[in-house]
Amino acid sequence: MSKPIVAVVGRPNVGKSTFFNKVVGRRVSIVEDTPGVTRDRIYAEAEWNNISFALIDTGGIEPDSEDIILSQMRMQAEIAMDMADVILFMVDGRAGVTASDREVANMLMRTGKDVILVANKIDTPKLPEDFYDFYELGLGEPIAISASNMLNLGDVLDLIVEKFPKDQDDEDDDTIKIAVIGKPNVGKSSLINTLLGEERVIVSNIAGTTRDSIDTPFTRGDDKFILIDTAGIRRKSKVTGDIERYSVIRAIAAIERCDVCLLMIDAVEGVTDQDKKIAGVAHEAGKGIIVVVNKWDLIEKDTKTMNKFQKDIDMQLTFMSYAPSVFISVLNRQRLNNVIDMAKYVAEKRALRVPTGQLNSLIADATMMNQPPSDKGKRLKIYYCTQVGVKPPLFSFKVNSRELMHFSYARYLENKIREGFGFEGTSIKFVFREKGEETYV
Repeated sequence: MSKPIVAVVGRPNVGKSTFFNKVVGRRVSIVEDTPGVTRDRIYAEAEWNNISFALIDTGGIEPDSEDIILSQMRMQAEIAMDMADVILFMVDGRAGVTASDREVANMLMRTGKDVILVANKIDTPKLPEDFYDFYELGLGEPIAISASNMLNLGDVLDLIVEKFPKDQDDEDDDTIKIAVIGKPNVGKSSLINTLLGEERVIVSNIAGTTRDSIDTPFTRGDDKFILIDTAGIRRKSKVTGDIERYSVIRAIAAIERCDVCLLMIDAVEGVTDQDKKIAGVAHEAGKGIIVVVNKWDLIEKDTKTMNKFQKDIDMQLTFMSYAPSVFISVLNRQRLNNVIDMAKYVAEKRALRVPTGQLNSLIADATMMNQPPSDKGKRLKIYYCTQVGVKPPLFSFKVNSRELMHFSYARYLENKIREGFGFEGTSIKFVFREKGEETYV
């Protein structure tokens, strides 16, 4: 099931990135007192009252600016608004209503989305004299906050969560959504067209929920799929035109709403830095990932060629060693029948639930084989573990001290869980709780 999406929009320098960082809980966006510093909207997962959602930090909007950077940020914000379930419109509570605020408010009213008006930079309980002028924007009652001091952020988050869609389409649980991602010219659209041509089960082409990405539903036997074609992602230095910037956001949004990503790599070029960045987006989002090496027909081969290429993938993409690889040629229709089968397999692993008894037996054996770390005479104790979520699999550990859970030992436990239960093609996530803390759900 897709997470709800919240977009934070507003003109430059009203505090959007500060709000974003406070909610997400880490410093993701660059915060600087200069308009336009957030060039590309940032996408991250946040949580409030055990409800997860995706938060988008946009660049500031200057509605009629002819400046290239500001106009590009406006387009990014427009796409974010298209994707969002809830829009947080942030204004500067100390500066009062500006002409730009009015223009942005008019844009937001035309979206038909739920909009929450937030007046930032109000650091005291006393409101400015012109605070109530914000009512004239036509977006309802403004909420006074101070993002930097975290004043009234809880009230805003409560309201955001209240506005999330209550009913989700049950088809989400049955239909496997597959996003084909990667740099331009690696054969993404050709792969989709060829797969659908071979299966001969195209139902229809419908516009995706993100602008200009195409969703193609199809069935194979009793299995239902949606293939999501995305524009190629290029390095920021190469993203010079408006269309290119649209493509970046479309691809990232497609990753967020899919179940499995097919990361296409050009066999001739090998794994590039941009491939690693794209893979990192899918990995951080907890999606299923399959590395699809295309144009394999162009490679001169001997008996060791595939193994050498696989070793390079493993070395370059060490953070997602769980992802299987398939070597294909779309042009020659080589190994294409493996792609959908593997996507189905990975989607099943991403939804796998492990019995608590078997899980704790495995953890007990793992701690006997390799003692937990200690510090200053105090040793880590793992009381029990339970799986509390799927898509991606999420495991909650009850421990005596989170501080003693070293990264290397968590990786050791992850490897043992993978050995015992599989989870090929999907990341798995851990949360560590001390005695007395509420269990993560």
